[in-house]
Amino acid sequence: MTSVGVLQIAIFFILILICAKPLGAFMARLFEGERTFLHPVLRWLEVLTYKVSGIREDVEQRWTQYTAALLSFSIFGFLLTYLLQRAQAFLPFNPQHFGADKVPPDLAFNTATSFVTNTNWQAYGGESTLSYFVQMAALTVQNFASAAVGIAIAVALIRGFARQERRTIGNFWVDVTRATVYVLLPISVVAAFLFVSQGVIQNLSSYTDVTTVEGAKQMIAQGPVASQEAIKQLGTNGGGFFNANSSHPFENPTPFSNLLSMFLIFLIPGALTYTLGKMVGDTRQGWAIFGAFSVMFLIGVFVCYASEQAGNPLFAKIGLQTAATAGQPGGNMEGKEVRFGIANSALYATVTTDASCGAVNSMHDSYTPLGGLVPLFNIQTGEVIFGGVGAGLYGILLYCILAVFIAGLMVGRTPEYLGKKIEQKEVKMAMLAVIATAFSILFFTALSSVITFPAKGYWNPPGPAIANMNNSGPHGFSEILYAYTSGTGNNGSAFAGITANTPWYDLTIGLAMWIGRFLFLIPLLAAAGSLAAKKKIAATAGTFPTHGPLFVGLLVGTVLIVGALTFFPALSLGPIVEHYLMHSGKLFSMIVPPVGIWS
Repeated sequence: MTSVGVLQIAIFFILILICAKPLGAFMARLFEGERTFLHPVLRWLEVLTYKVSGIREDVEQRWTQYTAALLSFSIFGFLLTYLLQRAQAFLPFNPQHFGADKVPPDLAFNTATSFVTNTNWQAYGGESTLSYFVQMAALTVQNFASAAVGIAIAVALIRGFARQERRTIGNFWVDVTRATVYVLLPISVVAAFLFVSQGVIQNLSSYTDVTTVEGAKQMIAQGPVASQEAIKQLGTNGGGFFNANSSHPFENPTPFSNLLSMFLIFLIPGALTYTLGKMVGDTRQGWAIFGAFSVMFLIGVFVCYASEQAGNPLFAKIGLQTAATAGQPGGNMEGKEVRFGIANSALYATVTTDASCGAVNSMHDSYTPLGGLVPLFNIQTGEVIFGGVGAGLYGILLYCILAVFIAGLMVGRTPEYLGKKIEQKEVKMAMLAVIATAFSILFFTALSSVITFPAKGYWNPPGPAIANMNNSGPHGFSEILYAYTSGTGNNGSAFAGITANTPWYDLTIGLAMWIGRFLFLIPLLAAAGSLAAKKKIAATAGTFPTHGPLFVGLLVGTVLIVGALTFFPALSLGPIVEHYLMHSGKLFSMIVPPVGIWS
């Protein structure tokens, strides 16, 4: 690692730390119904939304009503996004005349599911598949909607801890409206202008045919990119306008745009920890969770950075370096943009998988085995290392429930958290969420590793599902494992070494996205309703403090141990065994040294 690379990581982290308190305090006031400095400017839009939608701002909902509203909103968004894709040939702003043949039913299902669940997995190239209208009216709108839903769920769960003897946890429609109007929309507008200032394009022009200096013909894709880029990063969505995502110079042209992208990804997740502290009346609780986030983030980023900076040890065998300094000269630049380098690529890969954001500025498929292990395991923790917008906070609160439950077992006391007794129902709901997502990842990965399609099957061309992989051995297995991990974890990034646009992968990854989103959310909302109805209990000498270093250590340990126990066997078959095989002289990834060093 270099001192400049470490400094860049430190600057990024300090920016997130500085912004956590002011934005977190703002959101606490907003969701408690207090007036903020943006109300004189945007209150009219909030009121107009209520009038047009028939929402009563003063009516709250029980957790069952809140859940029903969430599901109805999500189903409507799914159907609308699906229909817009299938009808794009008849809609405006389609200068390339893309038709329904570009989006067959299985792909439309996968994409609609992806954007509604805040996954933004893309089994297609955006610039060669979807019209400008669909990109804006379907995908960008869902970027706002799915992010607002995540914030709303997090706030509802906070209310469960903050309230006592209440049957309601807020109003879903009000929470989504306020999150969109006062948080997502104004920050996105500012961010879009900043992106445009850096060279991110924003237009509705037709693609441009040009002649290169060598005389070849090339088509330059363009479109309304900056507006989608802003909410893509802020809402931890990650779906790129271009197939190359944030490694494309029209999406991410400069080091500043790269820093801005990462800053937007962590901005709201970091601030929501302070929102939690303010709403429960003890900001130390929020800082404890921020501390746990930070410890896990820093471990991941420096493991990934060190692995990529060390590069491929096999280069020492051909004399490029001595055995004593075995490694790849300059580090592993395979799959990375030269304008960002290894430090910012490793940082971006860690940030985007810590959060449920699928944006990438380098190809994870080209990382070293341990470098690729970090983003994979980040998602498998449940993406509770800052996590997605709202998703990181409600995910880590689930682990807080498990952590105090484990602590209670060790000392023989009823577990408590934020003044509420954690009883059978809350623990069951937390475990249901963990088990459902783990099952989805492991079941679909195992099935896709062994299933073979008949000669006349609809799902895929004849042959095994693994025929869609670019790599064999453990690296190929990692590609499948990463795909279902990303789908279930609502992340959306990929190893980029698997052909996922087939009916089999479109439909099974789509199902994994639904499981990862709603079989995680519904148990948490049930827990929120249960917690809100309870009395708060006073702290005693025997109460386990949940705001200090001991709890932070317990929480980090719980996240890592649960993740390791669940996924270690699968990881052992993928990146871990690949790491040892690489050191023994055998490679499977696209990081190919010169001919002659294979053993």
